[in-house]
Amino acid sequence: MAQKYTIGVDYGTLSGRAVVVRVSDGAELASATFDYPNAVMDQKLTSTGVALGVDWALQDPNDYIDVLKNAVPKALEAAGIDPQDVIGIATDFTACTMIPVLTDGTPLSDLPEFSGNPHAYVKLWKHHAAQPQADRINELARQRNENWLPRYGGQISSEWELAKGLELLEGAPEIYLAMDKWVEAADWIIWQLCGNYVRNACTAGYKGNLQDGEYPSREFFSALNPAFADFAVAKVSHPIGELGAAAGTLTAQAAAWTGLPEGITVAVGNVDAHVSAPAAKATQPGQMVAIMGTSTCHVMNSDVLAEVPGMCGVVDGGIVSGLYGYEAGQSGVGDIFAWFVNNQVPGSYFEAADLAGKSIHQHLTDLAALEPIGAHGLIALDWHSGNRSVLVDHELSGLLLGATLTTKPEQIYRALLEATAFGTRKIVDTFSASGVPVTEFIVAGGLLKNQFLMQLYSDVTRLPLSTIASEQGPALGSAIHAAVAAGAYPDIRSAADAMGNVNQGVYQPNLENSEKYDALYAEYEILHDYFGRGANQVMKRLKAIKRGATDAE
Repeated sequence: MAQKYTIGVDYGTLSGRAVVVRVSDGAELASATFDYPNAVMDQKLTSTGVALGVDWALQDPNDYIDVLKNAVPKALEAAGIDPQDVIGIATDFTACTMIPVLTDGTPLSDLPEFSGNPHAYVKLWKHHAAQPQADRINELARQRNENWLPRYGGQISSEWELAKGLELLEGAPEIYLAMDKWVEAADWIIWQLCGNYVRNACTAGYKGNLQDGEYPSREFFSALNPAFADFAVAKVSHPIGELGAAAGTLTAQAAAWTGLPEGITVAVGNVDAHVSAPAAKATQPGQMVAIMGTSTCHVMNSDVLAEVPGMCGVVDGGIVSGLYGYEAGQSGVGDIFAWFVNNQVPGSYFEAADLAGKSIHQHLTDLAALEPIGAHGLIALDWHSGNRSVLVDHELSGLLLGATLTTKPEQIYRALLEATAFGTRKIVDTFSASGVPVTEFIVAGGLLKNQFLMQLYSDVTRLPLSTIASEQGPALGSAIHAAVAAGAYPDIRSAADAMGNVNQGVYQPNLENSEKYDALYAEYEILHDYFGRGANQVMKRLKAIKRGATDAE
């Protein structure tokens, strides 16, 4: 009998990647990546040069189609298989990434009358300009004792559907009125593949405030803004597709884009972090999966329903059926390291890295690893892109304390590495204290290749650290979902057992190091609460001054 294959396509922040996977055992035959031509628009629109405001992050949805036209055919060619043996395709996306569209799925940014309006474009997950709207939503929800709020750790994020939708209404009412649907990119790309708009259960629950089959009430939306009253019914409400189910079949147009056979199964959309759990065989309670890249998303299954302060959400069946899926995260991780390297490291370090045949990140890591723990005399807060968990506040910003005239770049780099580990420990400790214990930490994503960083996370969290065996965890996870949707396996757990791949307990905590990191973490916690829980509002005042200065130009 001929082998069968599925295609997983992972849409990241800067690129999309496709992987060809064998259904019988999860072997990855080939992959290909396509960089988005427009990348992230955070200063101005690429097409028109229109300037963007503070904390904006936009994309062009046509870049996502280009991934299908380029990465999928290249992966197929590299795999050397007969496309007729492919039985399904699935995709995953960064979330919450929102697109205003017409009834037929046409993005408003494609319409000539709106091509120069920033609000017509994709609002990427790290678009944080809706923080004022998020603050109002949270305040009103607390005043009204909305029963859905505890399911999101006590407050929702500016990254999510409601806040961005309200920002759209109040910032560009003409765009809000013209759009027929406010669609997650995770669902929009599936719509382009199969011709059916199916709203996936993952983003609807975690990012769209759908709990127990209901959105917040019309009265709640109206109290925010009378023109927002019908937001749920008119703009986001839609039939929900379960994870691992079929959304439809590949259209002739999408077949021409991808080189795949028309009519194969297209799975319901999903989120990059959540779809990675089966790829790492993390389908049991207590296994926290961290997808570490530009940001980090933490997901975990549990058999208990609890209120965890600052979590991004808990959804019944949000990762696998039969368990509660929890989500938390850090808005900046790899982005912070990249910011430092791109803006703060002298040219001599780049020259030394080249001579050593290393990347600049590896060079800095190797230098940083030479010093004893705490020798840099520094502590940092990892809030350069705000705090997703557990404070859920994107008005916060980064901080470095302890710098002197002798502080070296590699010391600051190490402090930033440590800060992200401390941020993860804060999340892990908060879950455990809330009755949702974390027993294993599993890493996927681009940062797992940094061995020093992985050991650092194990030492700081005092947890055994496993690593996903695939370099394309989300894409493999999508391929697993495609196999279930196509009927090759009865459910996600059985598919994960056969197709997932994880290296168990690669890193074990060094308790001597853990004790030393405890001392630094204690200082991190003091700064975390002082700047993050209201004692000192200087970060928010500076953001307000920055906006005022920018608006005055």
